[in-house]
Amino acid sequence: MKSKYDVLVIGGGPAGALAAKTAVEKGLSALIVEKRPAIGAPVRCAEGIGKEALQEFIDPDPRWISADMAGAGIVAPDGFFMRLSSAMAGNKVGYILDRKVFDRELVWKASEAGADVAVKSRASAPIMEDGVVKGAKIEYCGKVSSVKAQVVIAADGVESKFSKWCGIDTTVPVREIMSSVQYVMTDIDIDPGATIFYLGNEVAPEGYLWVFPKGKRSANVGIGISGRKSGTGHRAKDYLDRFVQKTFPNGKTIEYIPGGVSVCRPLACTVGDGLLIAGDAARVVDPLTGGGIYNAMYTGKLAAEVAADCIGKGDLSK
Repeated sequence: MKSKYDVLVIGGGPAGALAAKTAVEKGLSALIVEKRPAIGAPVRCAEGIGKEALQEFIDPDPRWISADMAGAGIVAPDGFFMRLSSAMAGNKVGYILDRKVFDRELVWKASEAGADVAVKSRASAPIMEDGVVKGAKIEYCGKVSSVKAQVVIAADGVESKFSKWCGIDTTVPVREIMSSVQYVMTDIDIDPGATIFYLGNEVAPEGYLWVFPKGKRSANVGIGISGRKSGTGHRAKDYLDRFVQKTFPNGKTIEYIPGGVSVCRPLACTVGDGLLIAGDAARVVDPLTGGGIYNAMYTGKLAAEVAADCIGKGDLSK
């Protein structure tokens, strides 16, 4: 990790990886800093993405594709089941990823293109000069160093703090956060070629429950409900547990994944002097589905393109 780069990317998820890769492809130096000790972990995602959406950025690879979906199904509140063909399902038909491997692949590609990567490295404060973002203080194992950059791209996820430290209000009202829980389950009877969505306030109030296959007898089984509907006995986990006990009584849970998903509108402003915001930090998750992988990659790439253009013109102002 050097002390100065053209572009400093905060966050090593899909948005950050695409931002760094695009930046170096534009001839810029770039550094990704990721606060966690490993890229891609922990997973907080249902892991589904449309085929065309994925192929816009990367060629599919069986190493990080858990399942290839041929259709989708919707279970209505009254129990009516509607099967959707691939043509009808649109972007609900696609791949179920292995995000741990997928996210690392994206960062590896950024690194191979020339970007530097620092894990277990937390951006603890912006470096500001006359109101302009000029880099960040980076904390690693108790040691703090300064990394200067012409442009900082904040791709630090739904819990983004960096942009707020730079003066941009990124607060999400509780009513616009979906409370989510997912179990990775095995030894369950499923349709391995279809994503299934369950709707209704008895199942998932103001949200939905999903079964995303990860193999012939394994799946991501999860739920997202409105934060304002969550309470004692009515938490996302309570609804999911009742569903699992009824639908997969003999299934085994091998991983428990809690989290929150912002379903608010995108930030009104995703730029500042010397700063760009991308991915979940910019609140670009699809508010209807809670999906955000494609939007993260798209905005990460776009942010780097804008950064390259601004650096080339010598104008880094908002």
